[in-house]
This record gives sequence, structure tokens and C-alpha cells, in this order.
Amino acid sequence: MEKKKMNLPKGPNTLCFDKDEFMKDDFDVDHFVSECRKHVQLEELREDLELYYKLLKTAMVELINKDYADFVNLSTNLVGMDKALNQLTVPLGQLREEVLSLKSSVSEGIQAIDVRLSKQDDIQRKKICVLKLIQVVRSVEKIEKILHSHTSKEMSSLEINSPLLAGHILERIATEFNQLQFHAVQSKGMPLLDKVRPRIAGITAMLQQSLEGLLLEGLQTSNVDIVRHCLRTYATIDKTRDAEALVGQILVKPYVDEVIVEEHVKSHPNGLQEMYGKLLAFVPHHCRLLREVTGGTISSDKADIVPGYDFLVNSVWPEIVKGLEEKIPSLFNPGNPDTFHEKYTISMEFVRKYERQCGSQASVKRLRAHPSYLSFHNKWNLPVYFQIRFKETAGSLETAMSEGLHKAPDGSAYQLLVSHVLWNNLVKCWCDQIYLPLLAHRFWKLTLQLLSRYSKFVNEMLSKATSTEAKKETTNHLSTIGHSASAPNLSYTEDLGSGSETEAKSTVLSTNQLVYIVSDLDTLHDQVSELQEIIKHKLELIGFNNFAIISDSLADSQASLSSCIPALSSRITQRLSDSCFSYLRSASEVPRLYRRTNKEVPTKASAYVDNALKPLHQLQDDYQSMLKQSIIQDWLRGALSNSTQRYYETVSDVLSSVKKMEESLKRLKQARKTVTSSSTGTNRGLSDDNKIRLQLALDVEYLGDQIQKMGLQTSDIKLFSALVELIQSAKDLASTEPL
Repeated sequence: MEKKKMNLPKGPNTLCFDKDEFMKDDFDVDHFVSECRKHVQLEELREDLELYYKLLKTAMVELINKDYADFVNLSTNLVGMDKALNQLTVPLGQLREEVLSLKSSVSEGIQAIDVRLSKQDDIQRKKICVLKLIQVVRSVEKIEKILHSHTSKEMSSLEINSPLLAGHILERIATEFNQLQFHAVQSKGMPLLDKVRPRIAGITAMLQQSLEGLLLEGLQTSNVDIVRHCLRTYATIDKTRDAEALVGQILVKPYVDEVIVEEHVKSHPNGLQEMYGKLLAFVPHHCRLLREVTGGTISSDKADIVPGYDFLVNSVWPEIVKGLEEKIPSLFNPGNPDTFHEKYTISMEFVRKYERQCGSQASVKRLRAHPSYLSFHNKWNLPVYFQIRFKETAGSLETAMSEGLHKAPDGSAYQLLVSHVLWNNLVKCWCDQIYLPLLAHRFWKLTLQLLSRYSKFVNEMLSKATSTEAKKETTNHLSTIGHSASAPNLSYTEDLGSGSETEAKSTVLSTNQLVYIVSDLDTLHDQVSELQEIIKHKLELIGFNNFAIISDSLADSQASLSSCIPALSSRITQRLSDSCFSYLRSASEVPRLYRRTNKEVPTKASAYVDNALKPLHQLQDDYQSMLKQSIIQDWLRGALSNSTQRYYETVSDVLSSVKKMEESLKRLKQARKTVTSSSTGTNRGLSDDNKIRLQLALDVEYLGDQIQKMGLQTSDIKLFSALVELIQSAKDLASTEPL
């Protein structure tokens, strides 16, 4: 029923709210106030609410006054109502007693009916039990009659051993026996059943014995009809597992005992493969008849097969596993990892070939779910095998690291033995002779661990070398101070220096070793990409497709390896720079060659420039076959930039000194008012100072030419342009002097 809507009094049009808002079911004060505040201030809202409140009070009073007469008449109309109610009390009490009496009578009737129905149900249950017992007795008598009739015919007939007849009789007995079992279960606990039970046990024993004999006869004579009747009879009495167990005992076990011989496996090179080959041959040679009857082959007649059997799963396989576990326990021994890997690989190949003989995916699923299948796989202690491989791999790498930075063997793609060992171990993790699919996750983790350990080793070598070189520099500084100090301090300094030098010999990295490390890091970075393809192929075979994780993880490892190169390159370029500048500093000796020596005007660069470039040329010649040209170019560029910066300072100092000397001599000449002096040369040639300038200019120009011959641009060498400008100014100054 629709709720009648109450009409509120209409207020003035100036109100800031709608009066109908108050009558909504979901009216909310906070929401109402917040909406009104959007239009007016709270003070104005309060005034409008007070005004409308007064209107409501007035409307309520008017409503009460309008219906006042009805309120007054209500009390008048109720006069005498109590007497009328008292008159109804007596008849209502009588009616109540009658209803209670009727209810009692109905309850008694229902109870009596329930008792009779309960007795009837009990009688019905007993009747059913009796009928089932009667059926049990009839089935027993019928089976005994069939057996007695068959025995009499055998006594009087020449066809005593007719297997087809025996098969039909067993099927009749089995059908009746199935009924007998059903009714016997339903009659469990009845006294009469205990009396009949010995006769049932005799029938069961006779039936089982007959079936076993008939099945054995059918298998021995390869009689399809006998085997089919026998298996169908087993299925009828729900004893298919008994038939499969019987086949395992009488057919499979003798063959397995003959084939699985530990001495033969150990004494022949391919003894294990030969044994597995013979076990696989058992199925097509000895199980053909059973598979044809039960529908395990393509040629089976679908209309005449006996379903419910899987002899390969429930008969053959359990006996094979039992024979392997009992007769060749050494098969599962992981002590020798190479032998274990070979045996495991051959065994798993045997399992795959056996699965292909099952004939259907459903049969394969049943095989893999069989307890003996799981037991066979659990016998292979793969975690122990991996631990042995882990110790071999990690141990060889740690040994190589502890021995230092030895040269790798000839023919290796790496320069250092430790890098060579690392790569061999990475490849071994995924080679066919070591890798196992079920351990893919463990070998993947080991791969990342090996790369991480190598990266940490390189960082440790750099850290130790840096620390040792710093100690060596400190020791040399202290030794210099000690020679000018007192005797006790001298003794202390000498002891400290001796120990530091011993440590330095073991941890200072030679330039060759630094280059070798960079070369190996660069080679390893590239070969990790090749390793990634190998890993992907292995993981694809086990159904793993999330290769983004593999790529990202290996990319992180590559980045970790590459992060070591800048520090190594910096150290190499610093050493090259120091070696170059050890010759370039000879520019400071140029003034000594020309001042007051009356030497000829220079026409070629000084020998120190060629000597300074020899370490760079040697770097190109010695390492161009093992390093990328870009890496060598970066090192040359860095070394030349550092040495050129220092060379610029040296040349600048020399030119400043020459200029000061020249100005000093000019002032002296003016003071003495002499025409010539030995220090300024003669009118027949350049002055000594200009010869110095010209020689430095020739040196710088030759240096620039050699830099370009190395395949570098002089514009990439820091301060080289400034050096050229500086020397060009000096050359221009020298060219202004008349010859």
C-alpha cells in the first residue's frame, strides 16, 4: 500500500530552502546545511528556519481545532463496551474447551497410526531381508547346481577340457556370484547368512581358482576367446585388480627376474641400455594378446573389448620397478656424479619410451599417478647430486680465485685462468653431461651465483690493490720523512715500509693484469648473451616460457660485470698517462739543450715525444687482438688527455721561463749597451730562446700528427687545442726574428 504523503504548509517564496526536503526518507541535516551554505550565510538560514518553524506550529494548532469534535465523540462512543465484552467471555471459554478436547482426540489417533506404521515398516524391512536371504540361498543353490551339472557332463563326455565351455560356465557362475555378493552385503548381520557363509566361501575359492587356471591357460595357448571370457568374468565380479596382479606374478615377474641382473649391467659397457631394451621388448612380445583384448592397441575391435584393465600400468610397471629397486640398488647411488647422471639419463629415456607404449594419454596419466612410478622417481636423490656438482663448480672457481691472476691456457677465449674457469663452469651447468631438467631451477640459481661471485672477486681485487697502493705511497712518504728525522723514528719507518712492500707484491695489479681483466669482462659480457640462448633452449624443453625473467636477471649480471670496467679503465689510463708524462716532462730540459750551446736550428721533434708515445703504441700492438678497438681508443684518449694537460703546464712553464730569461737578458744588454751576447746568438741565426720555442713547436706538431695516426682526433684531447695555440704564439714570436 502506498504511503500517503503529508502536505506541509506553504511558506514565503523568500525561503532559502525547499520545504519538501524535510519529508524525504534520506533527509540528512549535515547535507541540508552544507547545500544551503552554498547559497546563503548561516545567519540567514537560521532566520528562515525560525520563520518556517512558526508556520508549522500555527498549522498544527489549526489541524487540532479542525478535528476537535471527533476527538470528543470518541470517548462517548465507547460507553457500555465493557458489558458487551463480559457477555462474550462464557461462550469463548466453552469454545476453548471443545477445541482442546478435539486436539487431544486427534493426537491419540495420530499416535496410534504412527505405532501401526512403525510395525508395518519393521515387517517390511524384515520381509526384504528375508527375500534377500532367500535370494542368497537361491543363488548359492543355483551356482552349486551349475557346478554339479558341469561335473556330471565332464564325467560322461569326451569333451572334458573344452575351454570355451568352461569360459561360458564361469561367466554364468560369475553373473550369479555377482548377484550373490550384492544380496549378501545387503543381508549382513542376519543369523541365516552365517550358516550359508561356508558355502559362499567354497564357491569363491572355486571361482578364483578356476579363473586363475583359465587365465593362465589362455595366456599360455594365446587363446583370445579364453582370455576375453576370463577377463570379462573378473570384471563381472569386480576383481580386475586381482587379474592384473595375477598377470604380474605369472607373466611379468619371471621375465623381469631373468632380465634384471646387476652383474650383467656392471660388466658390460652398455649393460644398462641393453637391460632397458629387453624390458621394453616385453610389452610388444608378451602383452600383445592382453592389450588386444582390453583395447590397448589400435587394432582392437571396439565392439569386443573388455574395458577396465590397464596391464602396462598395474601389472608390468610395478614388477619392473620392484625388480630394479631390489636387484640393482646401486643404480640410484649418487656418489659418482658422472655415473649417476649417465644412469639417470638412460633411465628417464626408458621411462619416456615406456610411456609411449601405453597407447593413450589416459593410460599415461594413470601411470604417472601410480605409487610405483612416484617411488621410482623418488629413488633418484637429485638434491645430493646437485650438491656434489655445486661443490665441484664453486670449489674450482674459489681455488682459481685464491691462486691469483694467472694466465689462461692457450686457446682459451679468456686471458686469465679465473675467467676461463668461470666460463667453463657456466657452460657445464647447462651441458648435457651435467644438466638435468628437474634441477633447472637450481642450475639457474648457480649460474647467477657464479656471475655474482666473479663480479665480487674483481671488485675485491680492485679494492685491495687500491688500498695497497695507497699504503705504499704513504710508506714512501714516511720513509722520506724518516731519513731526515732522529734514529728511533727511522727504525720504526723502516719496519713499516718492509711490511707494506711485502703486501704490495701480493695485491698490486700490473697493467697487463688490469688489461686482462677488462678483456675478460668484455668477453664475458658478450658470451653471457650466448649463454642465455642455451638456457632458453633448455627451459623450453621443460615448458618454461617466461623468458623475460631470464633476460632481466642476466642483464643485471651483465650490468654488474660492466660496472667494474670504468674503475679498471681509469687505473689503466692513469698508468699510461704517468708513463707518457714521464717522457713528456723532458720538455723542461729543452732550454738546457739550446742555451749557450750554439746548437743548430731545430728541424725535427725531440726524441722524448717518440718515447712518450711508445707505451701507447705498445698498447695498440699488444692488445688489439684481445680488445675491441673502441676500448683501446678510449684508453688512448684518456691517457693523452691526462698527459697533455700536464704537458701543457710544463710547456707553459718553459715558455714563461724563456720569456722571463729573454726579458732579463734584454735589460742586461741595454744596461751594458752591448751589441751581442752569447745568450742571444749571433746575427747569423736565431737566438737560443727562439730555438727553444721552435723546438717545442716542432714537438707539439709532431705529437699532434702521431695522435692522428693512432686514429684519434686532436679535438678530443683535452687542452691540446690550447697547447697548439700556446705553441703557435711562441712559434710566431720566433719567426719574427731575422736570420
